[in-house]
Amino acid sequence: MAQAAAVAKPPAPPRPRRRASATPRRLPYLLIAPAALLMLGFIAYPVISVFYYSLQNYNPTKPWRNGYAGLDNFVQIFTKDPQFWDTLTFSAKWVLVEVGLQLLFGLALALIVNQTFVGRGLGRALVFSPWAVSGVLTSAIWVLLYNSQTGITRYLADLGIGSYGTSWLSDTSTVFSAAVVADLWRGVPFFAILILADLQSVSKDLYEAAEVDGASKIKQFWHITLPHLKDAIILSTLLRAVWEFNNVDLLYTLTGGGPAGETTTLPLYIANTSVDAHNFGYASALTTVAFVILLFCSMVYLRLSKFGGGSK
Repeated sequence: MAQAAAVAKPPAPPRPRRRASATPRRLPYLLIAPAALLMLGFIAYPVISVFYYSLQNYNPTKPWRNGYAGLDNFVQIFTKDPQFWDTLTFSAKWVLVEVGLQLLFGLALALIVNQTFVGRGLGRALVFSPWAVSGVLTSAIWVLLYNSQTGITRYLADLGIGSYGTSWLSDTSTVFSAAVVADLWRGVPFFAILILADLQSVSKDLYEAAEVDGASKIKQFWHITLPHLKDAIILSTLLRAVWEFNNVDLLYTLTGGGPAGETTTLPLYIANTSVDAHNFGYASALTTVAFVILLFCSMVYLRLSKFGGGSK
């Protein structure tokens, strides 16, 4: 009996471990698959179509000329189309002026509404409200304001400033400034919203410590506020630059690209080429060039600005 009890029982073989089901791990991907496929279809198909038609001669009104063109459309853009360079130059000017002024005024507004004062909530609502207005409605508002019979110029003429019947949108010397002001009204709140949101996360202890050390308001802004806002400013300027480059609705409604093509941007030129002239192959080539320009400029800008470099 004792000898039998002393004999150790062999250990039981380990139970085979159940393999974890693959379904729970794949479930999140299965749930987002329908939305991802829809997004892929709505984004990938138009992009691929544009690249395809950029290599074609495609004009529904002249089907006998349709066919494979190779790089002919691109050769024409860079060597035989002076309007491309004119619209590209104006687009660059439009983006630089608009984004620069919107950033400047948006930063100032964000700093103002970030302060504590009576009626701050109402002030913020008034500052941010233009961003909720669509581009076409913004254009309609400013078309009425610039109307030579009932707009701003009529009231200025009543005050002895200027003359009656003046139209800022039909004068080549004033149309650019008038369009810039109209777009500033809607674009400034975008910067103010993003910058104000980032200002809310700045620790008050930093400003209190700076005041104890005798730092002035200007030094506090330069050494505390601006470094903290670096990523927000880089991201907002990049997004707004892309949107302003692709701006069609406001300029089309305000000026139609005129007078004498003075306010025709590259996207507006593309729209006129495709919709009015029905030259979809050449318009697709212009769109491809604009896409490459935006992609290259965005990459260079993010590289030079060191976005996300942890400056906070």
